[in-house]
Amino acid sequence: MLLTSALEYELPDRLIAMRPAEPRESARLMVLRRSDPGLVEHCTVADLPCLVPSDAVAVFNKTRVLPARFIGVNRETGGRTEGLWLKDASVDPLSWRAFVRARRLRAGRSLTLVDEHGADSGVVLTLRERVGDDGVWALAVDDANGRTTPEILHAVGFTPLPPYIRGARKKAGLSIGDADDRRDYQTVYAADAATPGHWSVAAPTAGLHFSPDALHALDGRGVERAEVMLDVGAGTFKPIESESVADHPMHAEWCSLGESGWVMDTSKLVLAVGSTTARTLESYAAEAARDGATPAWLETKLMIAPGYHWQRVGALLTNFHLPRSTLLLMVAAFLPGGIEQLKDVYADAIERSYRFYSYGDAMLILP
Repeated sequence: MLLTSALEYELPDRLIAMRPAEPRESARLMVLRRSDPGLVEHCTVADLPCLVPSDAVAVFNKTRVLPARFIGVNRETGGRTEGLWLKDASVDPLSWRAFVRARRLRAGRSLTLVDEHGADSGVVLTLRERVGDDGVWALAVDDANGRTTPEILHAVGFTPLPPYIRGARKKAGLSIGDADDRRDYQTVYAADAATPGHWSVAAPTAGLHFSPDALHALDGRGVERAEVMLDVGAGTFKPIESESVADHPMHAEWCSLGESGWVMDTSKLVLAVGSTTARTLESYAAEAARDGATPAWLETKLMIAPGYHWQRVGALLTNFHLPRSTLLLMVAAFLPGGIEQLKDVYADAIERSYRFYSYGDAMLILP
């Protein structure tokens, strides 16, 4: 039985990255090889094209992050509260599922959404009922302008930066405009904002290391590129709270291979850029193994932990993740030495002052 306590480690606050590296590919890169666990190299993401075999396929999650965080003013009390859009419950009439953080809220209360200047946006959210025990509400949306969810959030929403980045900035007295975060917390290859469909409330952070120049360098090396989609939900950051990892209720996310179904059959080395890409590929591999099906969209609750048999992913580019997270668990599953090797690697990264979490440095695990 794998205990969740094995996924704990201490990280100095100074190593929480508050901004991305500039340029993006200048981020540091720790390189490991599954065939030689004792060999560790220290490079930068700009070195990636020379590290990956030229006949590999790099697979990216092209999901687009919505500015899903919102600020509302209670129409009865005037108090301000924050929320996070999670998904549309229906489109006509428009209703949401969202986290809403406020005390003594009850069904029937209404919130007026305000922009960054505190101005009334013309959008009113009415709380219908709680959904579960995690602060999620069903909300009716009344917009004077009749906009869609992306249109509303692009107009009045804020970048859904993880709380640990916002907390680190506050402690450091660092103020960064939301326009900068909207640019920085988005991959350069994200799906077009006007494309209807699925969106995320968190970035596929390994992909944040790529600029157009870095992508062109991969192309010049002969590395093929493919794109999949996984809607990154808030559950991706939810810590494992059960004593045993096996008892953790895994969050669900929607994913799709899109036009990249051929990746499931290629004989080339498949490099998953990020844990969300890896989860997509392995979820489809599991689905195909069950009944040969490759649906257009698949809801996955796949938990990847040490002992997992990898079916499609041969190499992994990933960031340094939060303690007690399922992302940390996945990376441990990709290393031959499992949790113990991962803890040694993280201890080395901390000693060398690698930057951690969403805006931090990266790790490349090769065969």
